[in-house]
Amino acid sequence: MAKLEQGDPTEMGMRTEQLTGRTQQVFFSAEESGNLTYPWAPEVDFEKCSEIDAENLSASDINKQIRSLMSEGYGTITVLNPGAKHSLGVGILSRLNLRFEGSLGYFGCGLLDGPNVVITGRVGWSCAENMMAGTLLVEKNAGSTFGAAIRGGDLVCRGDVGSRTGIDQKGGTIIVGGKTGAFSGFMMQRGRMVILGDAGKNLGDSMYDGTIYVGGAIADLGVDAVEADMTELDCEWLQRKLALYGMETSNGIENMTKIVAGKQLWNYDNLEPSEKKLVL
Repeated sequence: MAKLEQGDPTEMGMRTEQLTGRTQQVFFSAEESGNLTYPWAPEVDFEKCSEIDAENLSASDINKQIRSLMSEGYGTITVLNPGAKHSLGVGILSRLNLRFEGSLGYFGCGLLDGPNVVITGRVGWSCAENMMAGTLLVEKNAGSTFGAAIRGGDLVCRGDVGSRTGIDQKGGTIIVGGKTGAFSGFMMQRGRMVILGDAGKNLGDSMYDGTIYVGGAIADLGVDAVEADMTELDCEWLQRKLALYGMETSNGIENMTKIVAGKQLWNYDNLEPSEKKLVL
């Protein structure tokens, strides 16, 4: 039987100290005065523009060209003829004006941290998954799991979206101009979701925190999702946020329905079996 040799874990990039919550790598500098950027992010000029004709390019080639143009300082990039290809515009961790003239397929623009993106067509499943900062505007409709696990920024769809919008949302703002499907806001943890149209079944199911505003009808609420009173602060925030994208609700902001967590699940593991049945 072969013997295992004792090696140095630091040679493989492994840490040897006990993890106590204070060993996270520092990515940002306090001297940047709030302009938080990654140290490897390219310096781009928004006045410097370029176009990519994606008709005969693969998704990988399109993404490589976007990064190549960014490394050359281009801060405004337009992608023509995206052809609903999957996984376009993913992993952009820098400021950038990015415009897609057409529709995207599945997993478009995931892992964004900083860019401002406009998509003139539709998007497939899981658009802007794990988005951290920036803005993304979809002019038409979106598929299911729109904004899954979003952590920050503004994610906006002017049309309708599918089911499970904002599943596991951890921050940021999701705005839907039309209706959303079932289980939207499922396991929501933080942030705000604004649905100007109708909401499907099990809205806010198992949500831990956060706020959902609905302008239309709600099919029904999920586990531990309850209605709350609209406040003056809610109305002021909604008015400012919707005005940024030229959107409004047909029934008036003050008549929207506000949904929050009932917080009965916060201590679910400590409940008695009979109490768990009542919650569920």
